[in-house]
Amino acid sequence: MPLDGITLGFLARELESRLMGARVDRISQPDHDLVILTLRAQGETLRLLISATPGSARMHLSQARYENPDEAPMFCMLMRKHLAGGRVTAVRQLGGDRLIEIRVIGRDELESSREKVLYFEAMGKHSNLTLTEDGRILDALRHVSPDMSRVRQLLPGLPYEMPPVQDKLDPGGMDTAELAARINACEGSLERFLSDHITGVSRQTARELALRAAGDAEARLDSLSVQALCDKLTALFAALPGMAAPRLLLDLDGAPADALPFPFIGQPEELQQPRDTLSQAVETRFDARDRAQRLRQRAASLNKTVTNALNKARRKLAIIQEETPSFEQAEELRVMGELITANLHDLPRGAQSVTLPNYYTGGELTIALDPTLPPSANAQRYFKRYRKAHTARKLSESQQEKALADIAALEESLYFLQRAQSSQEISELRADLAQLGFARREPGAGSRKKKKAESPLMRFISSDGFTIRAGRNSGQNERLLKEARGEDIWLHVRDVPGSHVLITAGGRAVPQSTILEAAKIAAFYSQSHGKPVQVDYTSRKNVRKTPGGGPGLVHYTGEKGLTAQAEEAEILALEARAR
Repeated sequence: MPLDGITLGFLARELESRLMGARVDRISQPDHDLVILTLRAQGETLRLLISATPGSARMHLSQARYENPDEAPMFCMLMRKHLAGGRVTAVRQLGGDRLIEIRVIGRDELESSREKVLYFEAMGKHSNLTLTEDGRILDALRHVSPDMSRVRQLLPGLPYEMPPVQDKLDPGGMDTAELAARINACEGSLERFLSDHITGVSRQTARELALRAAGDAEARLDSLSVQALCDKLTALFAALPGMAAPRLLLDLDGAPADALPFPFIGQPEELQQPRDTLSQAVETRFDARDRAQRLRQRAASLNKTVTNALNKARRKLAIIQEETPSFEQAEELRVMGELITANLHDLPRGAQSVTLPNYYTGGELTIALDPTLPPSANAQRYFKRYRKAHTARKLSESQQEKALADIAALEESLYFLQRAQSSQEISELRADLAQLGFARREPGAGSRKKKKAESPLMRFISSDGFTIRAGRNSGQNERLLKEARGEDIWLHVRDVPGSHVLITAGGRAVPQSTILEAAKIAAFYSQSHGKPVQVDYTSRKNVRKTPGGGPGLVHYTGEKGLTAQAEEAEILALEARAR
């Protein structure tokens, strides 16, 4: 469940207690809707994560690490310019709603104190983060133009306007008389009344508050004393700030289901795990899902690029094959030229066709002629067409080889993309595809000041004690090949995209049992995952990179083959030995 106003109120109070007076040290923007402020407070380094992702918008202290882009986005650069070195003077929730204000005082170029205000709106698809000064917008994570909203725009230079106020009561300053008047004017369940008429109360929190105020989560307004209910609700909302005792709510499968700011008596106690801070509970609740969602989004974008390129390459190959004359067609042109030359004295001028004995087959062959040309010129015309067809066939062979290499590289990239488990793996795949001209380089990829650390190869130890490594993508497959020695054993599933696997011999004879285990790894990390497949293996010295081929594309000789199939438990056991 997304964070409601009640939970964000607890988070704001928790953050204010930790961040008051903290100095903004660094600012990063790992993704388009994710900003991280690194702060120093009383000798402690704190990381404030602000996510405006619809469905998982949140703000909390974080221990998680994120991969930053090579070039900071413009919003991040602006944040650094205005907030770096400043000190936090306030963190507060506004109106009990899903709106948090962070005030930072820093110094400008003239050493004058200037106050900047960050407004974080955790409002579903409208979630946003806006930086302002003197009430005017410096920039926002998401620009809202007049075309997008006629009610409220968020663009640099415009005055910052608060989100439209709902006709609800502020839980932080409850007016008993107005509360009683609303209850008297409504009917139905108390739970529904609380979610519809109190700012920042979700249905789940409303159910808990109804249980605490009326003793029954299903209580209906017409069965309750209005005055007694108003007194209990007023006291309950006043007591909420002092009830802070964060809990992580688990579902029946033991997976994180929600972050609770205090124990919910309406939820099983055994499913509520205490946490030191609400930030910890919120991060545990959202981090894994959010990372998976971001990974899916990045993968989906590249997947579309690769799929389009693959379809284009397949269409190109089909056209080349369709338009290339066959060997028989080319030879027939030569034969026609020879037959005309052999019968020049018998051919009349102006004929549109002629039937001549074919001394190659013993039969006859009807040949079309150009009536405007003499017989000898018709013969030369057929020889010219033969030479052209022969040249086209040679050119077609190289074009088909290139198209087949492209298809192989794209099919392999598509397989590795489906198995990618980190943003770095996707970035490496994109870099490989950009090298082949199938994808654009990521922003800043061509102007790196230092080489980015490569993601680690997969590593295993065989039952005989041999180190086995495998690539996670095409680039790693090529890297594995470069790092190997001639006597090492190289393995790959035959004619199927997948990981290259390498057994490090280390001067020893590699036993067949280790080769079989390595073959199982190759089978497991291939497109034929889970099926019996043919795995080829040979010495590294027999493996050569395909000329002009993409990363990881090779040809090999002297191979032997075996059939392999692996269960996940076998692979995990081999991987566990390497830890």
